[in-house]
Amino acid sequence: MDDCVVIALFRHGLTEGNIRKAYVGWSDSQLSSAGKQQIISLKKMIGKYEWIVSSDLGRCCETAAILFPGQPIDKRSGLREMNFGSWEGMTHQDLEEDPDYIQWLKNPFTDKIPQGEFFLEFEKRILLEWCWLVEATIDKRVSRVAVVTHGGVIRTLLTNFAPEERSFWDWNIGHGRGFELVWKKKAFRRESRCTLLREVPLTGNLNG
Repeated sequence: MDDCVVIALFRHGLTEGNIRKAYVGWSDSQLSSAGKQQIISLKKMIGKYEWIVSSDLGRCCETAAILFPGQPIDKRSGLREMNFGSWEGMTHQDLEEDPDYIQWLKNPFTDKIPQGEFFLEFEKRILLEWCWLVEATIDKRVSRVAVVTHGGVIRTLLTNFAPEERSFWDWNIGHGRGFELVWKKKAFRRESRCTLLREVPLTGNLNG
């Protein structure tokens, strides 16, 4: 594996907002007790990583600190979840009579969230952040990188870089779970799809 680059994408643990099924994008919500336990359990089953990168939101930073105690963490605002604007902290029940919300549910990839992001704005932000990550990984000459971020971010990256093409909603991204994407170094420089995708903990390959 000396000629390979591994990028691991970890989703933060379950939060209090997740338990309420609230839209929590740029606002923050602390890890729940169950969420902390998820990450403590995950820590026992993952390998070593040379460089740790995280969304700058507290739930991801807390997850990263538990997973990688004592290691420096590069915190990046570009790795935040989608901005849910005026819907931040609200639930489906809170919004189900809002006409903007009803319309957005019909067209989530094309309609703008009030005071929030279009999906294409979100995707562009994540892909620009990915370009930075690739260049920085090459510059640092590291081959194993862990990224702690959010479900929507991971879905976006897997949609664009997993070996098998799947749609955004076809990816099941559980809290406190992760994926390792593996490239040959030359292919990684080209920002092509990875050659191997596996769950973390390593329960098996996902690319068929």
